[in-house]
Amino acid sequence: MIPYWRLSAYYFFYFAFVGAFSPYFTLYLQSIALSATDIALLMSLMQLMRVLAPNLWGWLAEKLGLRMAIVRLSALASLAGFSVFFMTTEFAGLFAAMALMAFFWSAALPLVEGLTFSHLGEAAHRYGSIRVWGSVGFIVAVLALGHSLDHLPIEAVLWVTSAILGGIVVCSALVPEAARPPAQRQAASFGDTLRRPEVRALLGACFLMSAAHGALYVFYSIFLVDIGYDKALVGWMWTLGVIAEIIVFMWMPRISQRFSLRTILLFSFACAVLRFLMIGWGADSLALLLAQLLHGATFGAYHAAAIAVVNQWFPGALQSRGQALYGSLSFGAGGMLGGLLSGYTWEMIGAAWTYTIGSGFALAGFVWLLLGWKQHGVPRAPGREGAA
Repeated sequence: MIPYWRLSAYYFFYFAFVGAFSPYFTLYLQSIALSATDIALLMSLMQLMRVLAPNLWGWLAEKLGLRMAIVRLSALASLAGFSVFFMTTEFAGLFAAMALMAFFWSAALPLVEGLTFSHLGEAAHRYGSIRVWGSVGFIVAVLALGHSLDHLPIEAVLWVTSAILGGIVVCSALVPEAARPPAQRQAASFGDTLRRPEVRALLGACFLMSAAHGALYVFYSIFLVDIGYDKALVGWMWTLGVIAEIIVFMWMPRISQRFSLRTILLFSFACAVLRFLMIGWGADSLALLLAQLLHGATFGAYHAAAIAVVNQWFPGALQSRGQALYGSLSFGAGGMLGGLLSGYTWEMIGAAWTYTIGSGFALAGFVWLLLGWKQHGVPRAPGREGAA
């Protein structure tokens, strides 16, 4: 039987961590007088480790067949690394704590994604109904902490986030290992798959999509607070985007029956071009609401389609490495580039032009995907294969 609720609980706590950490930890760093450049450097360590760690852990999981053992180790080590934030406000100590936590935290999700598809088997179309609990966890954390921070000191971010990491430790102990993918599904080697032009186009475009989101994940909360929004409203703005994401996850099985995964991805990139222009130049207007609703496309539809394509193109024993490569190139390398660049441009040319650069990254990803992944041979997913 599919361990539906145990997988769902893991996703809930995993993305509750993101909901507590991404919007509010930058506000904590700002409160201890770090510069925008220092904040960007620290936050970009999360992305750097998503370049390095998933490939190492994915390779170990492929060789040893011990995905859940690695996931459990990563949960414990992430909590240990985060606990260092209670002990110091010096940049060197914060840097070491972030590096340790990020190295282990980034190991887990690609392995859990592959494990989830292994548990689902022929019921892969149910992925969205499991992954949606991650979005619910994000909403609960971002709203609860956002409202709390209007009454509690900013240090509450540390306590809430560490408690959520403890929840990840518990859930990782409950999720069972899945059988290793059958070797006969492996139709090509890892290198052969990477040499396909459509695979390179997808991975390159995903790199650029995450770069486009760099300023959003590092400075969005700071940006809204600086222009006069209170922290509770900041939480609601993050929540609006995730509600749109949940709706998209719920509808993805139907959407993917009507449209190819390539079409869904191209639409997501086009929405990202528009979204970051609206954030940069319309944050004091209703355009900000529309921009947040577009998160349903720029993350929800994009990620669901991308991970479904990776699952098809990296079958069998290649699954863990394929998911790790997708995560490290997109959320890792792309997110690191976008985050670091935004740290420099934020103080040099301002928020509006920083988000405009993000829009340019999305446009470049759209063009690369359009030209590099030709229409012929496009994976479609009537039923289970394209659903996410």
